[in-house]
Amino acid sequence: MRLLLVEDDPTIAGFIAKGLKEAGFAVDHASDGEAGFELAVSHPFDAAIVDLMLPKLDGLTLIQRLRDRKICTPVLSLSAKHSVDDRVKGLQAGGDDYLVKPFAFTELLARVRALIRRSTGAAETTRLTAGDLTLDLVARRVARAGREIEPLRPREFALLEYLMRNAGRVVSKTMILSHVWDYSFDPGTNVVDVLVFRLREKIDRDFERKLLHTVRGMGYVLRVD
Repeated sequence: MRLLLVEDDPTIAGFIAKGLKEAGFAVDHASDGEAGFELAVSHPFDAAIVDLMLPKLDGLTLIQRLRDRKICTPVLSLSAKHSVDDRVKGLQAGGDDYLVKPFAFTELLARVRALIRRSTGAAETTRLTAGDLTLDLVARRVARAGREIEPLRPREFALLEYLMRNAGRVVSKTMILSHVWDYSFDPGTNVVDVLVFRLREKIDRDFERKLLHTVRGMGYVLRVD
């Protein structure tokens, strides 16, 4: 899942981005409203977190312009203002939810996940299964044939989640880059190959039947049949 974070306070932005990445999201950050708007109209995001008090272009105007462009990315608005009127303005501008600063990161994460579930119509899932491989999204644990796999790094976990959600379908390197990394990656590097190698070592090395396969010239696939 890819998120857009538009927040001008570097401390708050760093705190949110770090937590979201550890939770398995790819995060793109903009420090002002104009930059956030340009990212939002030029790239697809699963959800956006937008501070309402932004330089260059305030958050309310940013959201309104996105809705005018028929961009329906679900938006969680952040604000230090506590009044009901301010919350109403945020929702009327086209925001989907509102969170008052200061906030607990666990609440922000829960609200972001709820926004994505509502926008996709997906039921809440805490466990993914592909053949004898299971992934617990809450405990962030992976097991195969009932045996727990050594802990995965955040990007390894994000890649495995993406592959399991697309089990049986070939995903290209570009697709992996766009779901596991933010847009600051260098597409000329071999980061995907290295990540796939590390993941394969953990989920396939000790098992006769291999799940993660390379499709030459196309990408990778998790095969369970």
